Amino acid sequence: MATPKKGRSASAQSKPGRSLALILIAIAALTGGMFASGHTTPRLGIDLAGGTSITLRAVPEAGNEEAINKTNMDTAVSIMERRVNGLGVSESEVQTQGRDNIVVNIPKGTNSEQARKQVGTTAKLYFRPVIATEVSGGGTAPSPSPTGSPSDQPSGKATDKPEATDKGSASPSASPSTQGRAVTDALKADATPSASASDKGKASPSPSATGGTAGDDASKLQEQYAKLDCSNEKTRATVGDGVKASAPTLACGQNSQGQWQKYILGPAEVDGTDVDKAQAVLNTQTGAGWTVTMDFTDGGAKKFADITGKLAQNQSPQNQFAIVLDGDVVSDPYVRQALTGGNAEISGNFTQQSAQDLSNMLSYGALPLTFKVDSMNTVTAALGGDQLNAGLIAGAIGLALVVIYLLAYYRGLSFIAILSLLVSAALTYTLMALLGPTIGFALNLPAVCGAIVAIGITADSFIVYFERVRDEIREGRSLRPAVERAWPRARRTILVSDFVSFLAAAVLFIVTVGKVQGFAFTLGLTTLLDVVVVFLFTKPLLTLMARRPFFANGHKWSGLDPKSLGAQPPLRRTRRPTVPVDPKEA
Repeated sequence: MATPKKGRSASAQSKPGRSLALILIAIAALTGGMFASGHTTPRLGIDLAGGTSITLRAVPEAGNEEAINKTNMDTAVSIMERRVNGLGVSESEVQTQGRDNIVVNIPKGTNSEQARKQVGTTAKLYFRPVIATEVSGGGTAPSPSPTGSPSDQPSGKATDKPEATDKGSASPSASPSTQGRAVTDALKADATPSASASDKGKASPSPSATGGTAGDDASKLQEQYAKLDCSNEKTRATVGDGVKASAPTLACGQNSQGQWQKYILGPAEVDGTDVDKAQAVLNTQTGAGWTVTMDFTDGGAKKFADITGKLAQNQSPQNQFAIVLDGDVVSDPYVRQALTGGNAEISGNFTQQSAQDLSNMLSYGALPLTFKVDSMNTVTAALGGDQLNAGLIAGAIGLALVVIYLLAYYRGLSFIAILSLLVSAALTYTLMALLGPTIGFALNLPAVCGAIVAIGITADSFIVYFERVRDEIREGRSLRPAVERAWPRARRTILVSDFVSFLAAAVLFIVTVGKVQGFAFTLGLTTLLDVVVVFLFTKPLLTLMARRPFFANGHKWSGLDPKSLGAQPPLRRTRRPTVPVDPKEA
């Protein structure tokens, strides 16, 4: 039983080149993949690349303070992450802070500005029928608006997705002088249980109405509508405050000419959670240009079919529905027939950017809570660059001290240790560069600290092995047997040490959030790479070097000189000479 074991061991020891070839091939493959992907440098986080940090505070609705809970906050974080990541800002950070705050960090990038605007748009998304609309104040609105309802987003046509539709905005609204009675009738209808396309029909009166009949409520809402000036920013900010989804409301939006429009809208018939998916599509077959397609959930498809069926029977503008986000109308397409397929297409004079903005709002706009922007801070890249330089200088000083120690204490063995550190650095760098586009990993200052700490962990593994080899030489063994006999004991120590480091990194990654996770992730990654480097590079390389006369003969600069280590020649143990015993004494 012992003979095969020795044979296998000898065979493995005689082919260390296989392990070295394997790790060199891995480095070459990772480097090639890095250059082929075009990502030759790691992505930088907000503290290094600069960007925007936004703190949002959850605002409880009247009588529903219990809505601010962990479940709803986690849901809001998930939606915000999808919202900004839908714009390609995959290195953004969205995390809860305390009970009612969410912090959003958006690094500087191609779409970071648009992501910042959409993150600030935090209210619930509703589809409401349009009762009346007209240009308000005659002023031109700034472009783009904070909520992402751009001036180049005209009212489009909503049609069944399979059908081809011609481009164009919605039909002109009826003049205020001819629509008054229709508005009153529509408001009365919305105040009755039969008005809704779903069970939401039991709409409560407008919050502006304190009592009286539906006609009184309609009259008061019309009076407010007549006085409403959406071109006034302060007035715009208060429109729709405290209005329930089940009640009619006033709203403001922006038309294709950049003018503010005011609206009277009926109770919400569909909300954002009923939209399963929305995306911007370039429709080249029909010449419609950029359009926005929507897919609804099963429940949402029924509600959308009901409301569009009713709207299609009305005259303009009451054949339109408004998509309302954060109290602003971001689009108000009209319909000609009931849309029963569970999907729809909004067409109009969209640009690519405006179509993508609207699709992202539809996909990720429905938050379970309303949020208020508490603070918005800009982090400059210059500050992050200074911090990165300081971190790199600290890392260089630490690495230089480790190298000096190795050279002074281990001499020739330090050559193996330095090569191992270079291999570990190459693997770490290429993996970080590839993990950026793959999983959205962004290198921040804590992650740099994790990489610096890893230098000590990796050097510690070399020292453990080297000391085991030197202990074997002190016991009188020659170098080649000492290298092999020292490995099992050193291997156990290295694995236990790295397991403890990896376990600490894993726990830290799980229980913390934000930038501290970057430290934990880098520490865990470099700990795993330490095991790979020691097993596939350091040990095989030392096995090869042990065959060289410089090391095998114990040169005084090799770091393995038996005399300097306190071993007495001969290096191999011999049996003690047998002393003859005098028969007389016996």
